[in-house]
Amino acid sequence: MDLDHIVFATADLQAGQAWLTGRLHAPPVGGGAHPLMGTHNALWSLGPTYLELIAIDPAAPPPSRPRFFDLGTGAMQDRIRDRPALIHWVMRSRNTDTDLPALGYDPGPALPMTRGDLHWRLTVRADGTMAGGGLLPSLVEWPSGVTPPPGTLPDAGLRLSQLLVTGAAATLAHAPAAPGVHTVRGTPGLAAEIIRGDGSTVRFASQI
Repeated sequence: MDLDHIVFATADLQAGQAWLTGRLHAPPVGGGAHPLMGTHNALWSLGPTYLELIAIDPAAPPPSRPRFFDLGTGAMQDRIRDRPALIHWVMRSRNTDTDLPALGYDPGPALPMTRGDLHWRLTVRADGTMAGGGLLPSLVEWPSGVTPPPGTLPDAGLRLSQLLVTGAAATLAHAPAAPGVHTVRGTPGLAAEIIRGDGSTVRFASQI
């Protein structure tokens, strides 16, 4: 499996886009709505991977189930009240039915998801929580014939230098290995270093 994308959450998508655009020196190049979850997002290309900024969509009806990424919880809304936060990462699976039993943790079943004409499967727990509080990745499966966002998003020259996952040894022992993803023992959190188009680097860090 490879790293598919990193996930930021925000209380308001428009405000979050402005905040990230100012730090990345580039605007988003994609995005849309997720009817199943009542959310919407904005995307930035990072070359072979991408950055997702996600928020509850105020124009969408409430979903019949808990939203993914803890978005429906008061704790997450408090966490992102003032500015967006890096909350999670997602690994790309060629076959979730095969890969899920081999994991040492439960990210939930792979649910069918849509955004416009795009469709995929994403692991989501029944209660909407993230494994390891966000330290252990969800899995996404892009069906045959569907081109994942890295293959369709315009390239603004942004690149993910590294994703640092920090936590307890017992948790990190279950984290799948992926190029550019490093695990370190310490206070639980995530940090991403992104190289801008001009060659400078910006770092985002968030405690879990």
